[in-house]
Amino acid sequence: MENFIRPPMEIRYAKELQVLKETDTARKPENWYLSPKAVRSFILGTKKPIDFHGEKVEIKKKFFGNDALVERCIITLTGSRGLMLVGEPGTAKTMLSELLSAAISGTSTNTVQGTAGTTEDMIKYSWNYALLLAKGPVKEALVPSPLYVGMTRGIITRFEEITRTPAEIQDSLISVMSDKVLNIPELENDGLIFAKSGFNIIGTANIRDKGVNEMSSALKRRFNFETVNPVKDVRLEKQIILNEVEQNALSDKIEMPIDTNVAELLAVTYHELREGISDTGIKIDKPSAVMSTAEAVSVFYQTISNAWYYDETALNLADLTQNLVNAVCKDTKDDLEKLKGYFNTVVKYKADKVGGIWKDFYATRKYLK
Repeated sequence: MENFIRPPMEIRYAKELQVLKETDTARKPENWYLSPKAVRSFILGTKKPIDFHGEKVEIKKKFFGNDALVERCIITLTGSRGLMLVGEPGTAKTMLSELLSAAISGTSTNTVQGTAGTTEDMIKYSWNYALLLAKGPVKEALVPSPLYVGMTRGIITRFEEITRTPAEIQDSLISVMSDKVLNIPELENDGLIFAKSGFNIIGTANIRDKGVNEMSSALKRRFNFETVNPVKDVRLEKQIILNEVEQNALSDKIEMPIDTNVAELLAVTYHELREGISDTGIKIDKPSAVMSTAEAVSVFYQTISNAWYYDETALNLADLTQNLVNAVCKDTKDDLEKLKGYFNTVVKYKADKVGGIWKDFYATRKYLK
Protein backbone atom coordinates (compact mmCIF):
# COMPACT_ATOMS: atom_id res chain seq x y z
CA MET A 1 0.00 0.00 0.00
CA GLU A 2 2.90 2.36 0.69
CA ASN A 3 3.95 2.21 -2.97
CA PHE A 4 0.53 2.98 -4.44
CA ILE A 5 -0.58 6.53 -5.19
CA ARG A 6 -4.20 5.46 -4.85
CA PRO A 7 -4.61 1.89 -3.60
CA PRO A 8 -7.82 0.11 -4.66
CA MET A 9 -10.48 -0.32 -2.00
CA GLU A 10 -9.71 -4.01 -1.48
CA ILE A 11 -6.13 -3.08 -0.50
CA ARG A 12 -6.92 0.13 1.33
CA TYR A 13 -9.45 -1.66 3.55
CA ALA A 14 -7.99 -5.18 3.42
CA LYS A 15 -8.11 -5.68 7.20
CA GLU A 16 -11.76 -4.66 7.45
CA LEU A 17 -12.74 -6.93 4.56
CA GLN A 18 -10.87 -9.86 6.12
CA VAL A 19 -12.55 -9.35 9.49
CA LEU A 20 -16.02 -9.07 7.94
CA LYS A 21 -15.48 -12.13 5.75
CA GLU A 22 -14.31 -14.35 8.62
CA THR A 23 -17.13 -13.23 10.93
CA ASP A 24 -19.86 -13.19 8.26
CA THR A 25 -22.68 -15.65 9.04
CA ALA A 26 -25.55 -13.97 7.11
CA ARG A 27 -27.24 -15.19 3.91
CA LYS A 28 -24.97 -14.67 0.91
CA PRO A 29 -25.69 -14.83 -2.84
CA GLU A 30 -23.61 -17.35 -4.75
CA ASN A 31 -20.05 -16.22 -5.50
CA TRP A 32 -20.29 -13.07 -3.36
CA TYR A 33 -17.26 -12.23 -1.21
CA LEU A 34 -19.46 -10.84 1.60
CA SER A 35 -23.16 -11.16 2.39
CA PRO A 36 -25.41 -8.14 1.72
CA LYS A 37 -25.49 -7.42 5.47
CA ALA A 38 -21.69 -7.45 5.65
CA VAL A 39 -21.43 -5.30 2.50
CA ARG A 40 -23.68 -2.77 4.23
CA SER A 41 -21.50 -2.87 7.35
CA PHE A 42 -18.35 -2.39 5.24
CA ILE A 43 -19.70 0.73 3.52
CA LEU A 44 -21.75 2.29 6.33
CA GLY A 45 -19.69 1.11 9.30
CA THR A 46 -20.68 -0.72 12.46
CA LYS A 47 -21.87 0.76 15.75
CA LYS A 48 -19.34 -1.23 17.74
CA PRO A 49 -15.88 -2.63 16.92
CA ILE A 50 -15.79 -6.33 15.95
CA ASP A 51 -13.94 -8.72 18.26
CA PHE A 52 -11.48 -10.50 15.94
CA HIS A 53 -9.07 -12.96 17.56
CA GLY A 54 -8.90 -10.82 20.68
CA GLU A 55 -8.47 -7.58 18.72
CA LYS A 56 -11.14 -4.87 18.50
CA VAL A 57 -11.42 -3.91 14.82
CA GLU A 58 -13.38 -0.78 13.96
CA ILE A 59 -15.35 -0.83 10.69
CA LYS A 60 -15.49 2.82 9.70
CA LYS A 61 -18.21 4.57 7.73
CA LYS A 62 -16.91 5.23 4.22
CA PHE A 63 -19.88 6.67 2.36
CA PHE A 64 -21.58 9.70 3.90
CA GLY A 65 -25.03 10.51 2.66
CA ASN A 66 -28.12 8.44 2.10
CA ASP A 67 -27.84 5.10 3.94
CA ALA A 68 -31.07 3.84 2.37
CA LEU A 69 -29.58 4.44 -1.10
CA VAL A 70 -26.64 2.16 -0.22
CA GLU A 71 -29.02 -0.56 0.96
CA ARG A 72 -31.03 -0.33 -2.28
CA CYS A 73 -27.83 -0.52 -4.35
CA ILE A 74 -26.77 -3.72 -2.59
CA ILE A 75 -30.15 -5.38 -3.09
CA THR A 76 -30.18 -4.36 -6.77
CA LEU A 77 -26.90 -6.20 -7.27
CA THR A 78 -28.32 -9.40 -5.76
CA GLY A 79 -30.66 -9.58 -8.77
CA SER A 80 -30.20 -9.65 -12.53
CA ARG A 81 -30.57 -5.93 -13.24
CA GLY A 82 -27.55 -3.66 -13.37
CA LEU A 83 -27.03 -0.65 -11.12
CA MET A 84 -26.69 2.85 -12.57
CA LEU A 85 -25.42 5.61 -10.25
CA VAL A 86 -26.23 9.08 -11.57
CA GLY A 87 -25.68 12.55 -10.17
CA GLU A 88 -23.58 15.70 -10.24
CA PRO A 89 -19.81 15.32 -10.68
CA GLY A 90 -17.95 14.86 -7.42
CA THR A 91 -20.76 13.19 -5.45
CA ALA A 92 -18.75 10.00 -4.77
CA LYS A 93 -20.47 7.82 -7.39
CA THR A 94 -17.16 6.24 -8.37
CA MET A 95 -16.15 5.70 -4.75
CA LEU A 96 -19.47 4.00 -4.00
CA SER A 97 -19.11 1.73 -7.04
CA GLU A 98 -15.57 0.82 -5.93
CA LEU A 99 -16.71 0.04 -2.38
CA LEU A 100 -19.57 -2.12 -3.65
CA SER A 101 -17.30 -4.01 -6.04
CA ALA A 102 -14.59 -4.60 -3.43
CA ALA A 103 -17.09 -5.96 -0.89
CA ILE A 104 -19.13 -8.04 -3.34
CA SER A 105 -16.40 -9.38 -5.63
CA GLY A 106 -13.20 -8.85 -3.64
CA THR A 107 -11.89 -6.60 -6.42
CA SER A 108 -12.79 -3.13 -7.68
CA THR A 109 -10.39 -2.90 -10.62
CA ASN A 110 -12.42 -4.71 -13.31
CA THR A 111 -13.34 -1.42 -14.95
CA VAL A 112 -14.25 0.17 -18.28
CA GLN A 113 -13.48 3.90 -18.38
CA GLY A 114 -15.98 5.44 -20.77
CA THR A 115 -14.68 8.06 -23.20
CA ALA A 116 -15.47 9.25 -26.71
CA GLY A 117 -12.78 6.82 -27.88
CA THR A 118 -14.13 3.71 -26.12
CA THR A 119 -14.60 0.85 -28.57
CA GLU A 120 -16.45 -2.46 -28.32
CA ASP A 121 -13.26 -4.48 -27.97
CA MET A 122 -12.30 -2.39 -24.92
CA ILE A 123 -15.51 -3.60 -23.28
CA LYS A 124 -15.83 -7.22 -24.45
CA TYR A 125 -12.66 -8.77 -25.89
CA SER A 126 -9.88 -8.24 -28.41
CA TRP A 127 -7.24 -10.43 -30.04
CA ASN A 128 -3.54 -11.12 -29.75
CA TYR A 129 -2.86 -10.67 -33.45
CA ALA A 130 0.40 -12.60 -33.47
CA LEU A 131 -1.38 -15.67 -32.08
CA LEU A 132 -4.40 -15.01 -34.27
CA LEU A 133 -2.23 -15.14 -37.39
CA ALA A 134 -0.36 -18.19 -36.14
CA LYS A 135 -3.23 -20.32 -34.80
CA GLY A 136 -6.39 -18.68 -36.05
CA PRO A 137 -9.37 -17.63 -33.90
CA VAL A 138 -8.82 -19.82 -30.82
CA LYS A 139 -9.43 -19.00 -27.17
CA GLU A 140 -5.70 -18.84 -26.59
CA ALA A 141 -5.52 -15.81 -28.91
CA LEU A 142 -8.37 -14.00 -27.19
CA VAL A 143 -7.54 -11.03 -24.92
CA PRO A 144 -10.26 -10.60 -22.27
CA SER A 145 -11.72 -7.15 -21.64
CA PRO A 146 -13.60 -6.21 -18.42
CA LEU A 147 -17.00 -7.53 -19.51
CA TYR A 148 -15.53 -10.91 -20.48
CA VAL A 149 -13.58 -11.05 -17.21
CA GLY A 150 -16.66 -10.20 -15.16
CA MET A 151 -18.77 -12.88 -16.84
CA THR A 152 -16.20 -15.68 -16.68
CA ARG A 153 -15.17 -14.98 -13.08
CA GLY A 154 -18.60 -14.04 -11.76
CA ILE A 155 -17.58 -10.60 -10.52
CA ILE A 156 -18.74 -7.00 -10.90
CA THR A 157 -17.80 -5.03 -14.01
CA ARG A 158 -17.69 -1.28 -13.40
CA PHE A 159 -18.51 1.04 -16.32
CA GLU A 160 -17.44 4.60 -15.51
CA GLU A 161 -18.87 7.63 -17.35
CA ILE A 162 -21.09 5.51 -19.56
CA THR A 163 -22.71 8.52 -21.25
CA ARG A 164 -19.30 9.63 -22.53
CA THR A 165 -19.27 6.47 -24.65
CA PRO A 166 -20.78 6.44 -28.18
CA ALA A 167 -24.39 5.20 -28.21
CA GLU A 168 -23.67 2.20 -30.45
CA ILE A 169 -20.98 1.04 -28.00
CA GLN A 170 -23.35 1.44 -25.06
CA ASP A 171 -25.97 -0.66 -26.81
CA SER A 172 -23.54 -3.57 -27.15
CA LEU A 173 -24.35 -4.20 -23.47
CA ILE A 174 -28.06 -4.83 -24.11
CA SER A 175 -27.89 -8.46 -25.19
CA VAL A 176 -25.34 -9.30 -22.49
CA MET A 177 -27.49 -7.77 -19.75
CA SER A 178 -30.65 -9.43 -21.06
CA ASP A 179 -29.40 -12.97 -21.70
CA LYS A 180 -26.19 -12.99 -19.62
CA VAL A 181 -24.44 -14.47 -22.64
CA LEU A 182 -21.53 -13.06 -24.64
CA ASN A 183 -21.34 -14.27 -28.23
CA ILE A 184 -17.90 -14.57 -29.84
CA PRO A 185 -18.74 -15.42 -33.46
CA GLU A 186 -15.08 -16.02 -34.41
CA LEU A 187 -15.02 -19.09 -32.14
CA GLU A 188 -17.17 -21.56 -34.06
CA ASN A 189 -17.44 -24.37 -31.50
CA ASP A 190 -16.96 -22.49 -28.25
CA GLY A 191 -18.29 -19.03 -29.01
CA LEU A 192 -20.86 -18.61 -26.24
CA ILE A 193 -19.63 -17.29 -22.89
CA PHE A 194 -22.22 -17.72 -20.13
CA ALA A 195 -22.07 -15.40 -17.12
CA LYS A 196 -21.29 -17.04 -13.78
CA SER A 197 -23.27 -16.20 -10.65
CA GLY A 198 -22.07 -12.96 -9.08
CA PHE A 199 -21.66 -11.13 -12.38
CA ASN A 200 -23.31 -7.74 -12.71
CA ILE A 201 -22.62 -4.24 -14.00
CA ILE A 202 -22.35 -1.00 -12.04
CA GLY A 203 -22.46 2.08 -14.27
CA THR A 204 -21.93 5.73 -13.40
CA ALA A 205 -23.10 8.80 -15.30
CA ASN A 206 -22.94 12.51 -14.63
CA ILE A 207 -26.15 14.51 -14.89
CA ARG A 208 -24.17 17.30 -16.58
CA ASP A 209 -23.30 14.86 -19.38
CA LYS A 210 -26.98 14.26 -20.12
CA GLY A 211 -27.54 14.51 -23.86
CA VAL A 212 -23.89 13.93 -24.78
CA ASN A 213 -24.58 10.30 -25.66
CA GLU A 214 -28.00 9.70 -24.14
CA MET A 215 -28.61 6.09 -23.12
CA SER A 216 -31.24 4.31 -25.19
CA SER A 217 -34.50 3.38 -23.49
CA ALA A 218 -33.69 -0.30 -24.15
CA LEU A 219 -30.42 -0.01 -22.21
CA LYS A 220 -32.01 2.04 -19.41
CA ARG A 221 -34.54 -0.74 -18.82
CA ARG A 222 -31.68 -3.10 -17.94
CA PHE A 223 -30.57 -0.89 -15.02
CA ASN A 224 -31.99 0.27 -11.72
CA PHE A 225 -31.18 3.97 -11.42
CA GLU A 226 -30.06 5.57 -8.16
CA THR A 227 -29.36 9.30 -7.88
CA VAL A 228 -26.41 10.25 -5.66
CA ASN A 229 -27.04 13.79 -4.42
CA PRO A 230 -24.50 16.24 -2.98
CA VAL A 231 -24.07 16.15 0.79
CA LYS A 232 -26.54 18.59 2.35
CA ASP A 233 -25.22 18.50 5.91
CA VAL A 234 -22.24 20.82 6.42
CA ARG A 235 -21.01 18.72 9.35
CA LEU A 236 -20.93 15.62 7.15
CA GLU A 237 -19.15 17.53 4.39
CA LYS A 238 -16.55 18.73 6.88
CA GLN A 239 -16.03 15.15 8.07
CA ILE A 240 -15.59 13.89 4.50
CA ILE A 241 -13.00 16.60 3.82
CA LEU A 242 -11.09 15.71 6.99
CA ASN A 243 -11.23 11.96 6.31
CA GLU A 244 -10.03 12.22 2.73
CA VAL A 245 -7.31 14.80 3.41
CA GLU A 246 -5.98 12.81 6.38
CA GLN A 247 -5.90 9.62 4.29
CA ASN A 248 -4.13 11.37 1.40
CA ALA A 249 -1.62 12.99 3.74
CA LEU A 250 -0.88 9.62 5.33
CA SER A 251 -0.31 8.04 1.91
CA ASP A 252 2.00 10.88 0.81
CA LYS A 253 3.81 11.08 4.17
CA ILE A 254 2.78 14.70 4.70
CA GLU A 255 2.99 15.46 8.41
CA MET A 256 1.17 18.79 8.39
CA PRO A 257 -1.48 19.34 11.11
CA ILE A 258 -5.01 19.19 9.67
CA ASP A 259 -6.79 22.35 10.82
CA THR A 260 -10.41 21.40 11.53
CA ASN A 261 -11.48 25.07 11.55
CA VAL A 262 -10.25 25.48 7.97
CA ALA A 263 -12.06 22.28 6.97
CA GLU A 264 -15.29 23.70 8.44
CA LEU A 265 -14.78 27.06 6.69
CA LEU A 266 -14.24 25.29 3.36
CA ALA A 267 -17.26 23.02 3.89
CA VAL A 268 -19.47 26.03 4.66
CA THR A 269 -18.11 27.97 1.67
CA TYR A 270 -18.74 25.12 -0.77
CA HIS A 271 -22.18 24.42 0.70
CA GLU A 272 -23.29 28.05 0.45
CA LEU A 273 -21.94 28.57 -3.07
CA ARG A 274 -23.59 25.32 -4.18
CA GLU A 275 -26.97 26.16 -2.61
CA GLY A 276 -26.97 29.86 -3.58
CA ILE A 277 -27.80 31.06 -0.07
CA SER A 278 -25.82 31.52 3.14
CA ASP A 279 -26.74 30.15 6.55
CA THR A 280 -27.69 33.72 7.48
CA GLY A 281 -30.16 34.01 4.60
CA ILE A 282 -28.03 36.09 2.20
CA LYS A 283 -28.71 35.12 -1.43
CA ILE A 284 -25.70 34.33 -3.60
CA ASP A 285 -25.17 33.94 -7.35
CA LYS A 286 -24.30 30.26 -7.78
CA PRO A 287 -21.15 29.60 -9.85
CA SER A 288 -21.57 27.45 -12.95
CA ALA A 289 -18.62 25.33 -11.81
CA VAL A 290 -19.21 22.07 -9.95
CA MET A 291 -19.01 22.90 -6.25
CA SER A 292 -18.54 19.30 -5.17
CA THR A 293 -17.12 17.87 -1.98
CA ALA A 294 -14.42 16.21 -4.07
CA GLU A 295 -13.34 19.67 -5.29
CA ALA A 296 -13.26 20.94 -1.70
CA VAL A 297 -11.00 18.03 -0.73
CA SER A 298 -8.70 18.89 -3.63
CA VAL A 299 -8.51 22.58 -2.64
CA PHE A 300 -7.74 21.74 1.00
CA TYR A 301 -5.17 19.08 0.16
CA GLN A 302 -3.39 21.29 -2.36
CA THR A 303 -3.13 24.00 0.29
CA ILE A 304 -1.69 21.59 2.85
CA SER A 305 0.79 20.24 0.29
CA ASN A 306 1.89 23.77 -0.49
CA ALA A 307 2.60 24.44 3.19
CA TRP A 308 4.42 21.14 3.66
CA TYR A 309 6.72 21.27 0.65
CA TYR A 310 7.58 24.96 1.06
CA ASP A 311 8.46 24.48 4.75
CA GLU A 312 5.67 26.55 6.21
CA THR A 313 4.64 25.81 9.79
CA ALA A 314 0.91 26.03 9.17
CA LEU A 315 -1.68 26.19 6.42
CA ASN A 316 -1.88 29.60 4.71
CA LEU A 317 -5.37 31.00 4.06
CA ALA A 318 -4.01 33.07 1.18
CA ASP A 319 -3.00 29.83 -0.57
CA LEU A 320 -6.44 28.38 0.20
CA THR A 321 -8.18 31.34 -1.45
CA GLN A 322 -5.96 31.17 -4.54
CA ASN A 323 -6.64 27.44 -4.88
CA LEU A 324 -10.36 28.15 -4.41
CA VAL A 325 -10.24 30.71 -7.24
CA ASN A 326 -8.60 28.17 -9.55
CA ALA A 327 -11.22 25.54 -8.71
CA VAL A 328 -14.25 27.82 -9.08
CA CYS A 329 -13.10 29.62 -12.23
CA LYS A 330 -11.81 26.68 -14.25
CA ASP A 331 -14.82 26.68 -16.61
CA THR A 332 -15.47 30.40 -17.04
CA LYS A 333 -14.01 33.63 -15.70
CA ASP A 334 -17.57 34.85 -15.12
CA ASP A 335 -17.56 32.76 -11.95
CA LEU A 336 -14.84 34.99 -10.52
CA GLU A 337 -17.34 37.84 -10.16
CA LYS A 338 -19.72 35.49 -8.34
CA LEU A 339 -16.95 34.46 -5.97
CA LYS A 340 -16.10 38.12 -5.37
CA GLY A 341 -19.77 38.76 -4.66
CA TYR A 342 -19.72 35.96 -2.08
CA PHE A 343 -16.71 37.51 -0.34
CA ASN A 344 -18.15 41.03 -0.43
CA THR A 345 -21.44 39.94 1.13
CA VAL A 346 -21.36 36.67 3.08
CA VAL A 347 -17.68 36.52 4.06
CA LYS A 348 -17.68 40.23 4.97
CA TYR A 349 -20.79 39.76 7.13
CA LYS A 350 -19.26 36.79 8.95
CA ALA A 351 -15.94 38.61 9.36
CA ASP A 352 -17.80 41.42 11.15
CA LYS A 353 -20.18 39.27 13.20
CA VAL A 354 -18.17 36.09 13.86
CA GLY A 355 -14.58 37.26 13.43
CA GLY A 356 -11.80 34.72 13.91
CA ILE A 357 -11.02 32.65 10.86
CA TRP A 358 -13.74 34.39 8.82
CA LYS A 359 -11.98 37.72 9.38
CA ASP A 360 -8.71 36.17 8.20
CA PHE A 361 -10.52 34.64 5.23
CA TYR A 362 -12.01 38.00 4.25
CA ALA A 363 -8.54 39.55 4.38
CA THR A 364 -7.47 37.25 1.52
CA ARG A 365 -9.97 38.82 -0.92
CA LYS A 366 -7.08 40.64 -2.64
CA TYR A 367 -6.19 37.29 -4.21
CA LEU A 368 -9.50 37.13 -6.07
CA LYS A 369 -8.03 37.82 -9.48
